[in-house]
Amino acid sequence: MTAGESTMATSTSCGEAAELLSPHNVRGLLDSVDAFLFDCDGVIWKGDTLIDGVSQTLDLLRSKGKKLVFVTNNSTKSRRQYSKKFHSLGILVSEDEIFSSSFAAAMYLKVSNFPQDKKVYVIGGEGILEELQLAGYTGLGGPEDGKKLVDLQANSLFEHDKTVGAVVVGLDPYINYYKLQYGTLCIRENPQCLFIATNRDAVGHMTSSQEWPGAGCMVAAVCGSTEKQPIVVGKPSTFMMDFLLQKFNISVSKMCMVGDRLDTDILFGKNAGCKTLLVLSGCTSLSTLQDSSNKIQPDYYAEKVSDLLQLSGL
Repeated sequence: MTAGESTMATSTSCGEAAELLSPHNVRGLLDSVDAFLFDCDGVIWKGDTLIDGVSQTLDLLRSKGKKLVFVTNNSTKSRRQYSKKFHSLGILVSEDEIFSSSFAAAMYLKVSNFPQDKKVYVIGGEGILEELQLAGYTGLGGPEDGKKLVDLQANSLFEHDKTVGAVVVGLDPYINYYKLQYGTLCIRENPQCLFIATNRDAVGHMTSSQEWPGAGCMVAAVCGSTEKQPIVVGKPSTFMMDFLLQKFNISVSKMCMVGDRLDTDILFGKNAGCKTLLVLSGCTSLSTLQDSSNKIQPDYYAEKVSDLLQLSGL
């Protein structure tokens, strides 16, 4: 099953109502889990602000021998850049513990035997370009094309590189008409050109004070102009989970996905067969979780990550 197919195959009905994390069930959760998978935006931090109690909670989990993995849909940074951000916030996290959607996009090309002589056009940030380079691919576009303008004169012809074999679309604060035209031409005119989305998140906590448009809007724009659907490599696609299982050799029944979004983080965990914990420190409110129209239910929910520490009494 491909990443795109696994996204389409996701379930919309995910079991019984979520259980509030409490002193009565937290120890059972901790004892049953060998690896905690954490989303970052809205879970570990908001913008560049660490959420209260996160550092102490991660230290506790490590002291109990738990494996920690950080699985983020935000493609603006590479694993190296994310590791640097963790360090700047006082948390030591290695690159090997980080699975970003920028990395997932590069790895999808790798496992698909994407030809090394083909180029990749990027509507997104430096994180995607860096991961592509590390995987041995030549990336075009990215922030460099953020200030480029188009010429809409009657006889003007927009030229694009015919050797581009894939277009990767992620979160791009500098998206413009030039990038949309370039990516559109590659997908529509270059033979068998792949259309890859790092994720389809509607919004995200780009700053500590509010949500901002996510990669989903950039992806939707390219869907509209190409009339095609992308291969999605980020959550809730199970593509990243396949990599995690190969790398760490831990049973999914011994994993817990911790996130703030129902339609990405929690669905990602449910699709893979993990335990799931929703935290209300990010995109999802308690009223949204408990709304009768919501069919995606985590196993547990809590106000924030540090509830794992405070409720356990450890």
